[in-house]
Amino acid sequence: MGASFLSSPSTFVATILFVLVNVWHCHGIARHYKFDIKKQDVTHLCKTKSMITVNGKFPGPPVVAREGDQVVVEVVNHVKNNASIHWHGIRQLGSPWSDGPSYITQCPIQTGQSYVYNFTIKGQRGTLWWHAHISWLRATLYGPLIILPKKNDCYPFPKPHEEKTIMFGEWWYNDTEAVISQALQSGGGPNVSDAYTFNGFPGPLYNSCTGARGLADTYRLKVQPGKTYLLRLINAALNDDLFFSIANHTMTVVEADALYVKPFETDILLITPGQTTNVLLKTKPNPTQAKYLMAVSPYFTGSGTFDNTTAAAILEYDTPQNPTSTDTITGVTAKDLPRLPSVNDTSFVANFSNKFRSLNNAQFPVDVPQKVDKQFFFTVGLGTNPCPKNQKCQGPNNNTKFAATVNNISMALPSKAILQSYFFGQNDGIFSASFPQFPINEFNYTGTPPNNTNVVNGTTQVMVIPYNTSVEVVMQDTSVVSAESHPLHLHGYNFYVVGQGYGNFNPNKDPAKYNLVDPVERNTVAVPSGGWVAIRFRADNPGVWFMHCHFEVHISWGLRMAWVVLDGKLPNQKVPPPPADLPKC
Repeated sequence: MGASFLSSPSTFVATILFVLVNVWHCHGIARHYKFDIKKQDVTHLCKTKSMITVNGKFPGPPVVAREGDQVVVEVVNHVKNNASIHWHGIRQLGSPWSDGPSYITQCPIQTGQSYVYNFTIKGQRGTLWWHAHISWLRATLYGPLIILPKKNDCYPFPKPHEEKTIMFGEWWYNDTEAVISQALQSGGGPNVSDAYTFNGFPGPLYNSCTGARGLADTYRLKVQPGKTYLLRLINAALNDDLFFSIANHTMTVVEADALYVKPFETDILLITPGQTTNVLLKTKPNPTQAKYLMAVSPYFTGSGTFDNTTAAAILEYDTPQNPTSTDTITGVTAKDLPRLPSVNDTSFVANFSNKFRSLNNAQFPVDVPQKVDKQFFFTVGLGTNPCPKNQKCQGPNNNTKFAATVNNISMALPSKAILQSYFFGQNDGIFSASFPQFPINEFNYTGTPPNNTNVVNGTTQVMVIPYNTSVEVVMQDTSVVSAESHPLHLHGYNFYVVGQGYGNFNPNKDPAKYNLVDPVERNTVAVPSGGWVAIRFRADNPGVWFMHCHFEVHISWGLRMAWVVLDGKLPNQKVPPPPADLPKC
C-alpha cells in the first residue's frame, strides 16, 4: 500500500523535487531533495504579495519517505533573511545536528549559503511536517512530511481508497517579519492574520474583489461516493488552535502526531499548531448534493485580539449525475457551514482531548515509564517586562511589554548554537545549566495573579539530565495576564500524556489518576487553559532539545527552554561530530 501516493502529485498545487536514489542502506533507501528558499509572488483575495517560499510553492513541497529511509535535503538560502528548517516530530536519533531550530542545534543558514539536513527515519511512520524555525518565517515556509510504513507493512485500520493531505495555515496581507518586529518594539500584541487557509487557499467565505466565488481561492477535495479516504491533517497556523469539521460527515481519528491511536468517531476535531491528526473519511454512498463545506475556526481563551474568522473549502463528489464543476463555486454561503464549537468552548476541548489513547497492542506496545527518576514542575504562561524609559509601551498592566515564560524565565536565544557550544565544551557565556526544576516563586497559579507580573529575562538557562533518565514533567498554565491554552512541543522525543486537568495540579491527589496503561503518545500537547498536563518520556536521545510553545507570538516573547541530555556510555549513545557544512554564526 502507499505506492500510488509516492508516485502521484500532491493534492494541492505543488511541484515535488523528488529524486529516488536506488542505493540501498541497511534500513531503506536514500531520498534526496533540493529546497531553494526564495521569494515568490502569490495572489489570494485579490492581492499579490512577495513571500518567502521553498521552490516557489506555498505550501512547500511534500517530503515523502518510508520508515527506515534516509532523507537528505539540501537547503539553499537565496533570500536576505537567515533561515533554518525543522523536521517537526522526527526524533533525529543519531542526527541531532539536523533538527533545525536556529541557535539551539545550529546557527541559521545565511544568505547565499546552504546546509544539508541528513537523517534516517527510525521506528516512525505517519504524518509529520517541516517548517522554518527562526522568527516568523514559518508563516510561509512549511510543508508536509509523509512517512509511509515499510513495504509490505499495513496500516492498523482499513486500507483507504486514497490519501489526501490538508494543511491548515494563514494568509497574511502584511509581511509577518514586520508584524512581529513591530510587536516586539511596542510591547503589545501583534496584528493578526487576514484569513485561515486550506493548503494555502482561504476559500469562498472571504471577500473577493471580483464579486464571484471562483475556484482560484478555494481548495476542493474531490471524492467518489462510498469510498474511504485517509485525510492527513496538519495545523501550520502561527498562533491559532483550530476546530475542523465537514458538513454532514463523520470522521474516524486513527493517528495523532504520527502515532496510531485507538480509533474513535467525531464530527469535529481540535488541532493545535504543530499537531497532526489522521482521520478516515467514509463518503456517502448516495450523496444528496454534490458539494459540502469543510471549515476551520479558532479556539481562543486568552486576552487580546485574534483572527476570529472561518475559512471554508469544498468536499466535492464526483459522480456521473453530479460531474465536478470547473467554473465557479455558486450557492455557497455561511449557512452551509458545518457545526463548529464556540470560540472559547473549553468543555468540548477537554472532552475531545481525553478521547486519545494509544493502541497498546502486540505490534504497537506502550512503553510509558512506570517509575520516574526525575520529576519537574514547569509553569507556562504570560508575564510582563517593564517599559524602557522614554518609551510608551502597549502591553498589559499599564505601560509594560508582553513576555512569556517557563518557570517565570523568559529565555533569550544565544548568539551561537547551544548544541555546538555544548559539544565543543565552549559554553562559557553561551548558556548555563541552571534552569529551575520547580517554580522559583510559588503562588496560586490559576487564581488571583501576583501583584508583580515581571519576568526574569535575558538569560539562556538549560536543564541538564543524564542519558536514559525517566522523566516526568507537569506543565501548569497560569492566570498571570490571562489563562490560555499553550501547545507545547518537545524536539527529539515523543512523550506520553499520562494526565491532565483543570485548576492547580495537586501532587498528592492527581498522580493517582494517571493513565499508565494506554496514554496517548505525542510530540506536541496543549496545556489546558487554566489547567495542567503531565507527560513522561525516557531521555534516550543525547543532544540539545528545544521545548517551546508552538504559538509563534509566545515563543517570540520567550516561552521556551532547552534540555541537554548527556551522552551515554556506548558509542551509539553519544552525540556524533557535526557535519562539515554546519552553518556558522
